[in-house]
Amino acid sequence: MTDDGSGHQDIDAVGSLARLEALKTEHRDLDAAIEALRGMAAPDQLQVARLKKRKLRLKDEISKLEDMRVPDIIA
Repeated sequence: MTDDGSGHQDIDAVGSLARLEALKTEHRDLDAAIEALRGMAAPDQLQVARLKKRKLRLKDEISKLEDMRVPDIIA
């Protein structure tokens, strides 16, 4: 997060952090949902596959947001 000199944090950085936390929460929730489906006597494999696909998309988005927060270090 950046400071603009007035003591206020950059709104975009705060929004990105909130978005990152929301994505991480959804990712954990999907993990729990997948495990619950797998625990059923006859799990819906199509639904499990869809949830896994969504989970992977979330992981990619989380990685992108985390990469944007950490500046590249040129060695």
